[in-house]
Amino acid sequence: MKFVKMHGLGNDFIILDDTDHRQKNGREGFETEKHCCEESELSPELVRHFCDRHRGIGADGVIRVCNAEHPQADFRMKLYNADGSPAKMCGNGIRCLGKYVYDYGLTGKETLSIETKSGIRNMHLQIHGGKACGAMVDMGVPRLNAHSIPILSEKDLVINDPIEVQEKNYRMTGISMGNPHAVIFSEEINGIPLEETGRKLEFHPRFPERANIEFCHVTARDRMEVRVWERGVGETLACGTGACAAVVASVLNDLTDEGVIVKLLGGELSVRWDRKVNHVFLEGPAVKVFDGVL
Repeated sequence: MKFVKMHGLGNDFIILDDTDHRQKNGREGFETEKHCCEESELSPELVRHFCDRHRGIGADGVIRVCNAEHPQADFRMKLYNADGSPAKMCGNGIRCLGKYVYDYGLTGKETLSIETKSGIRNMHLQIHGGKACGAMVDMGVPRLNAHSIPILSEKDLVINDPIEVQEKNYRMTGISMGNPHAVIFSEEINGIPLEETGRKLEFHPRFPERANIEFCHVTARDRMEVRVWERGVGETLACGTGACAAVVASVLNDLTDEGVIVKLLGGELSVRWDRKVNHVFLEGPAVKVFDGVL
């Protein structure tokens, strides 16, 4: 089975080509064929093996590039977390998918529509030297209703709402960017024991589908620092949907303006919540690490 390893700010993925395309001389010069990776083969156990950094390839998740089912989409993204669970959307992962389909000759288009479990996401690739180096992604409409996130709450909106874990009280703002997020603002995020606290919050009873957790420190009206605990993965160097959720939450709490540079452990992402159209836009890099055969 052939694969490509890519990352967005250190948030890394194993890319599997499950399309009908057969590219012989793509821009990468890597002769490939259809991977023939049937869905039944991608069991949670196999995904966990792929993502194991000691006994497998090593990654935060697996992305299958598939033929689009929706007539308005160019490709379809199937995403799996490192623990083998399916995921709906990933801001860093979709940029890596865009780089893959362009660099390996599956498309010549620089503006793409990608079908995800959270709906169709449009993105414009940034091309340098004939290869994609990043993308601007329309991440869609942030969902704020507690039921649609989902978060158990008697209120419609969960903004600066108290939540307790390990006998410590936090204040969270709930957002869905296609997956559930709980954003917590703190003056000191580096001292938080995220391995323990993040896991406890992910599985908190208020999150019926678990949740991604962001601890954020706003340093200016247009800048913030974020640490992310990803549902089904753990702490990651970056999270695209988490960065988007953090910006939406900071605007709702009047901590920042609509456009923010988000500094994560792996680098910086540019996020803008355009409230006129109520869409969030994410811009960041996509990098190839290596080709491989498993």
